[in-house]
Amino acid sequence: MQNTKIFKMPFASVYLHYINKVERKGRTKAEVHEIIHWLTGYDENQLQNILENRTDFETFFAQVPQLHPNVTKITGMICGYRIEEIEDELMRKIRYLDKLIDELAKGRAMEKILRK
Repeated sequence: MQNTKIFKMPFASVYLHYINKVERKGRTKAEVHEIIHWLTGYDENQLQNILENRTDFETFFAQVPQLHPNVTKITGMICGYRIEEIEDELMRKIRYLDKLIDELAKGRAMEKILRK
């Protein structure tokens, strides 16, 4: 998996796609924020700063307050790759978030998305 262009991409530009994707399926921006907060430990103010400053994905994940301890329970396929087999740590973290957003858009219950 050699697509490191995403590492320098502003998180805010992909964030808008996350919001649009879930809203088309009847889910909410608040649910996307809940997923981001659960995965990263960022609070609402920190997330807003990231969006306003157009922080790239590399910095976004490098500065995560605390990656949730249950991230290893996020498994399966995303973009043709098995998440648990992705060797690049940053790419795996990005794909964790992608997978959670996909699950939300597919109507999965929030308790299952957050691996409770």
